[in-house]
Order: sequence, then C-alpha cells, then structure tokens
Amino acid sequence: MNSNDAAHRGAPVNRGLALFRAFFALLGLAAVVTQLANLLMRTPPGKISNFLSYFTIQSNIMVIIVLAIAAVAAWRGRGARWLDYVRGAATVYISITGVVYSLLLSDVDVNTPLPWVNVVLHYTIPTITVIDWLVDLPSPRIGLRSALVWLAYPALYLVYSLVRGPLVDWYPYPFLDPRISGYGQVAVMSVLIAVAAFVFVAVAALSTRLAGPRAHLHQHRQPDGPVDPAVDA
Repeated sequence: MNSNDAAHRGAPVNRGLALFRAFFALLGLAAVVTQLANLLMRTPPGKISNFLSYFTIQSNIMVIIVLAIAAVAAWRGRGARWLDYVRGAATVYISITGVVYSLLLSDVDVNTPLPWVNVVLHYTIPTITVIDWLVDLPSPRIGLRSALVWLAYPALYLVYSLVRGPLVDWYPYPFLDPRISGYGQVAVMSVLIAVAAFVFVAVAALSTRLAGPRAHLHQHRQPDGPVDPAVDA
C-alpha cells in the first residue's frame, strides 16, 4: 500500500463535517429542484435543456454530488485520492460561478427569479464550498501541474455554449452571446474568464500546501492497529 492510500485509509471520522456537508448538499438540491419546478410551471414552460446549460446549474449540481459523497467519506472516516481532485475541481467551478455572477451578472436575468434560490446558488453554495475545501484540505497536497486538468471542463463548456447557441438561438449569458456585441467581445470575455479560472486553480492547488503537517501524520498512522510511538515522539 502506498503512502497516499495509507493517508486516506487513516482519515479521521468527522461526523460534524459530514452533517455540515449533508445539510448544504440538501439545501443546494432543494434550490435546484425548486428552480426547475418554477421553470416548468411557467406558461409556456421553459426548456429543460436550456436550464441545464447554465454553468450555474451545472456547477451547483457538481457540488451537490461532491458534498454528498464527501459527507459519507467524513462520516465513515474513509477518503480517496480521486475525491480530493473532484472536490478541488468542484471548488474551482463553483468559485467561478460566484465571482462571475457577482461581477458580471448580478443585474442580469439569468433565470433564477426566486430570491432565496438565487442567493443559495450564487452566494451560499459557492461560499460554503470554499470553506469546506479550506477546513478539510487534501493530504498529500495537489500539485499545480496536476490541477491544470480542472481547466478542461470550463473550456469544454465554452465550446458547447458557442456551438449550441446558433443551433437553438439561445445563449446562457450575455457575455457569451455574439449577437449582442460580436465574437470579438465574446473572445475577450472568454480570455478574461479563462485567466480567472487559472487563478482559481492555482489558489486551490497551492492552498493544499497548508495541509503538509497533517499529511505527514496521516502517512504514518496505522488505522487498524496501534499507533507507532515513533510518530508521537
């Protein structure tokens, strides 16, 4: 068994963290389901395909799933290296959601008319996800080079939105709509958001350096046997 596996097998049970994650996963789920129900009850009803094409909805669904899985892991005291990477990716994506909404979309109709839903999806869940990441940093740390793979999804989302837009005559956000200010403006905004995404990835990856001392202890912990006295010395 390698040191990474040993570290995760020795992850401590944390029922408080598990309940914290479960509560906000359920809150996020309630917000997404409520918004979808509101959309379908309109006359005429909105399109589910458009609803699912918002980065806000996609990133919140990711976080809901990740928080639920991480809640079970914390409850059982069992972690996994892949979960560290998925938590990091979800943290980056929901951070993009929160920051982009606050800077560019707070005065724009992005199809979240219910005030509490809007607050949960654009403010509460992004904030809670960052807090969850910081209070339970992965150990061993995640290198920046490895974390760059997290940029793949935002890039694919951009391509998806620009290819789908002309086909359905609909774009999820004004800054991605070339009918408003042309493809030049879309390109500029896309580059700016890509730079911001890189910064989020770098911050998330580098923050795992703070878990260094904990990683050392976990690597020497024996989950199924007595503690090695040399570790406590």
